[in-house]
Amino acid sequence: MIIIKNANVVNENKIFQASVVIKDQKIYKIAEHELDVSKYPNYKVIDATGKYLFPGVIDDQVHFREPGLTEKADIYTESKAAVAGGVTSYMEMPNTIPPTVYHKLLEEKFSIAEQNSLANYSFYLGATNANISEILNIDNKNVCGIKIFMGSSTGNLLVDNIDILTDIFRNSTSLIATHCEDEQIIQHNTKFFRNMYGEDLPMKYHKDLRSEEACYKSTSLAVELAEKYNTRLHVLHISTEKELHLFNNNVPSSQKKITAEACVHHLWFDESDYQKLGTKIKWNPAIKREKDKNALVDAVNNNKIDVIATDHAPHLLQEKITSYFKAPSGGPLVQHSLQIMLELYKKNKLTLEKIVEKMCHTPADIFKIDKRGYIKKGYWADLVVVDMNKIWQVNKQNILYKCNWSPFENYKFSTKVTHTLVNGNLVFENDVFNESFRGKRLTFNY
Repeated sequence: MIIIKNANVVNENKIFQASVVIKDQKIYKIAEHELDVSKYPNYKVIDATGKYLFPGVIDDQVHFREPGLTEKADIYTESKAAVAGGVTSYMEMPNTIPPTVYHKLLEEKFSIAEQNSLANYSFYLGATNANISEILNIDNKNVCGIKIFMGSSTGNLLVDNIDILTDIFRNSTSLIATHCEDEQIIQHNTKFFRNMYGEDLPMKYHKDLRSEEACYKSTSLAVELAEKYNTRLHVLHISTEKELHLFNNNVPSSQKKITAEACVHHLWFDESDYQKLGTKIKWNPAIKREKDKNALVDAVNNNKIDVIATDHAPHLLQEKITSYFKAPSGGPLVQHSLQIMLELYKKNKLTLEKIVEKMCHTPADIFKIDKRGYIKKGYWADLVVVDMNKIWQVNKQNILYKCNWSPFENYKFSTKVTHTLVNGNLVFENDVFNESFRGKRLTFNY
């Protein structure tokens, strides 16, 4: 039983001072007047005077690498890093070893998380060219959705058969989340750049190899199929201004059948950062032009982009710091995603209300997550207290990712998460973890 006292609460497009009473893992009371804590004996009181209280961040796209790639990351280490950054729930991707393309493998992941995850969790079932029966048997109340890689990926997870894609979009009742890059365009560009530069392609050409054209063609196909079959589609990590024309902002996100996500790295970095950070910021889809970055930030503000997530995808540093074609794509972000967006707030690019909308409210709405994503009476008490005036520097000693590096290493953030509550349990307090609690499996209101 906990009271968070005198916080600046950011919730449902408002900022107001209140105290929040937590009982039996849920939000019991939100008091906008002065709360007499003497009426709550035996409650732990967190004095949040001058600090801000956010709903727990829900990250709809992470790669925690377990099973099969646990030298890079695992569910325990990455969920711990997530909690330190204010992420209280995550949805994890199927490109593990073996790929999560059967329900038996999916439930094995849930079992690992039940034992080891400090944050709440769900896992996508991966689509292949041969597992349509598995896809059609998803329990939508207990699984977040289907992931389709419409571009090159690990193992057999590339779905490049148009008849199979059509079957999935026509028949699935689940949310479909897509990685959209056209494989034929990428292969054509790869051959061109290899012939010109060999293995040592300068990183500045990554945006040209994984091009705007490749993104737009694939995203267009996904949107076309979803519109044709009235499918629930969520397009992950939009990276170009051109793709934004495929999405609308005429209705609230919760009422859309087709939604879009932007990732923090596409909102923060642009092609000018390749010179300094090189393959450390090699992601698929690629970080592109400053013009694209600015358009994505505008799209967050005008609601063409519905969700902000990370695509957290750790690799060992020695894997990343090599020649272009050998370096894998992806990088660790989940510990710092909220702080990155709060830096954009400090730069007057985003409001606090918009950050909460896109990182907390809308993921809960569009995935239909039960009683999370908001600060409301009766909801699970997934909450984050932030000191908005705390300067700290990212370094090897405070990076919690198993891979122990970050593209933000040596960067000085101006805000810091001081407390994270997961299901009403104080899991993180002033850099100290209470690991006696575990997160819960997310459930969905289908």
